[in-house]
Amino acid sequence: MFDRLLTFFQNPNTYETPLPAADAAHVMGALMVQAAKADRAYLFEEVEVIDRVLAKRHGLNPLDAAKMRAQCEKLEEHIPDTDELAAILKTAVGTDEAEAALRALWSVVFADGLEREEEDEILHHVEAVLGVTPERAKELHDEVMVQMRRDRQLT
Repeated sequence: MFDRLLTFFQNPNTYETPLPAADAAHVMGALMVQAAKADRAYLFEEVEVIDRVLAKRHGLNPLDAAKMRAQCEKLEEHIPDTDELAAILKTAVGTDEAEAALRALWSVVFADGLEREEEDEILHHVEAVLGVTPERAKELHDEVMVQMRRDRQLT
């Protein structure tokens, strides 16, 4: 830890976030980052949802969630293939966790209030790799969409 801080302060322009392990938690985060970037606009609202999901799922405070997101962004850069990321996730999670992951992904997609074709394509790839039926995937989609609309009306 001290070595990384020292490296940063010696030359902050060359400091890089270390590449995390491709475990289920980081792969899930990388998929959320990828879904957010699918429409070529990585917006604050999407970052905020990613941080909130990571904090809730892993019991992190906001700063640690942001650090984890930075690691997930790095992983997404190094493994940009959606199918590969989803396959890693599939081997690590069961059905309930796969559905929770899809809910999290849809919440990122809906964060900016718009659903775009590019985002849908990524999510449908992930659903297929995780083995979620199209019918169940549609139910999860609609469930998250209704919840996000409800949340917007409350704020």
